[in-house]
Amino acid sequence: MPLLEAAGIVKTFGKLTALDGAALTVGENEFHGLIGPNGSGKSTLMKCIAGAETPTRGSVRFANGDITALSPAERARAGMSLKFQITSVLPTLTLYDNVLLALQAQSSLFDLVFSRTRGALHDQVMTMLTQFRLADRAWDAAATLSHGQQQWLEIAMALAGKPRLLLLDEPTGGMSLEERRVTGELLQPIRQHCSLVIVEHDLDFIRDICDRLTVLDQGRVLESGTVAEIQASKNVQEIYLRRA
Repeated sequence: MPLLEAAGIVKTFGKLTALDGAALTVGENEFHGLIGPNGSGKSTLMKCIAGAETPTRGSVRFANGDITALSPAERARAGMSLKFQITSVLPTLTLYDNVLLALQAQSSLFDLVFSRTRGALHDQVMTMLTQFRLADRAWDAAATLSHGQQQWLEIAMALAGKPRLLLLDEPTGGMSLEERRVTGELLQPIRQHCSLVIVEHDLDFIRDICDRLTVLDQGRVLESGTVAEIQASKNVQEIYLRRA
């Protein structure tokens, strides 16, 4: 049974059809990449999966339940987490407090009111910062981080709730080559407890970390398969790679 199954997803905006029967299936502990030319529908499909957009037609199933009509908050409680391309860290707060707030979102109102969470969550905060090579910057303001480090901080925050599925929309956009390499290294350990769907334009990066790829073109699935199968696909070579 797949962890995520989006089937027959159609999304229209007035007369524009952004998705035309798109589909995506992701297994437990699988890293799955979404690639395709600009305007192919990748980000729209991610938003339909996360609940930021409601499909015009089609269904989304997650953890064996139909979540098509659920809100983003309800999907988050079910075990799904999304990070968009633009960082949403709180720049004036320290890295520590950014991760602490993400963890506190999982706490009860009673614990928050009586200030029981900061001390109890300290070890978890530092573990997350250490995992993403940010522990030595714990007490710095998030605004002082490089672009790549801010992306790592936000990924750490997205993982704070221990989701079963993490959705990343172009996480390496604007990063240096070294930051992209490190990002791949930082993501690999989450495979032990979390599946990943990632939209990315850097084909070398996505080939290195993903088990399977789905190629979108004009709102439809062009091909879906292992990295080797996609690399060998004549359709991809002739249509996607020629446009990239």
